Amino acid sequence: MTTIALKKLLINRIAEIDDVSFLNAIKTILDTKTQTQTLPLTPEQRFEIIESQKEIQSGLFVEQIELDKDFNKWLSGK
Repeated sequence: MTTIALKKLLINRIAEIDDVSFLNAIKTILDTKTQTQTLPLTPEQRFEIIESQKEIQSGLFVEQIELDKDFNKWLSGK
């Protein structure tokens, strides 16, 4: 079922419901899904994110799997 078809089906089904508490429950679900979930960031945090993105674009990063290998080597050497 496509997204559009599913939306139409849900709209029609909701239109048939007269139970106020159930409709309020649906509204609560929809409200939590549609709220913008942005975090307020300080200028310093924004700067760090931008700098990190530049480092990633320049290839200055280590993948988690490589860190795991190095960590396991370090542990086995103790």
